[in-house]
Amino acid sequence: MGIDGIASLSQAIIDGKHLDSERLTSELLASGLGPGEILEKGLLPGMDVVGRRFKNNEIFLPNVLVAARAMKMSMKLLEPLLAGSGHQPKGKVLVGTVKGDIHDIGKNLVSVMLQGSGYTVVDIGIDCTTDKFLTGVAQHHPDIVGLSAMLTTTMTYMKPVIEHLRANGVTLPIIVGGAPISKEFADEIHADGSARNAMDAVEMVKRIFSSGHESPRQR
Repeated sequence: MGIDGIASLSQAIIDGKHLDSERLTSELLASGLGPGEILEKGLLPGMDVVGRRFKNNEIFLPNVLVAARAMKMSMKLLEPLLAGSGHQPKGKVLVGTVKGDIHDIGKNLVSVMLQGSGYTVVDIGIDCTTDKFLTGVAQHHPDIVGLSAMLTTTMTYMKPVIEHLRANGVTLPIIVGGAPISKEFADEIHADGSARNAMDAVEMVKRIFSSGHESPRQR
C-alpha cells in the first residue's frame, strides 16, 4: 500500500471513518509496514489536522469525537505491536476527573487528543479522590498529572488534590482543565498550567515537555 495507504489512513482519521481506519491499518500492517511508522506517518498527522481545525473553529466537537473513534479503532490494532516493537511514546500523562464530578467527555477528548499527539495516557476515571490520584501516580509513574472538572462546585476539589500530591512528595507538573477553569484559578491553587479545552491541554503538555520536562514553577 505504501504512501497512498498512509495518506488514505490519515484522511480516514480526519473524516472520522472508523471502519476505513481499521481496515487500512490492518492492510498496512499486512503489507509489512511497521506499527511505529503507521502511527507516526498516518494517525498522528491525521489527528494533528483535526486538532488544528478544531482550534480554528473549522470543525466542532462531534467531528472531533468521530475522528477520535477512528483513531481508537486503529490504535486497538497497533498498541500490542507498539509495545513489542520498543516504540517509545513522547511521554505519559495521568488524567482524571476530580471527586464529586462525573463528567468525562472533556477528559476523554483530552485523552484521545494526547494519544493522537503521540503520548501515552492513563485515565483513572471520574469522581477521583486525592488518594486515587496519589495511587495512580505511584502505580503508573506518569510525567504529568492532569485534573479535570466541569462544574464550579467541583473544581474547588482540585486544590486538595494538588496539596495531597505535593505533601506526599509528588513533584511532577500538575495541570488543570475544564470549562470553568481560568488561569487565575490555576495560579491560586498552585497548578502548573491550565486549559479550557482539549487543544489547550495538548499544547500545555507539549510546552512542558519542550521545556525539558521541568515544572514551570521550578524554572
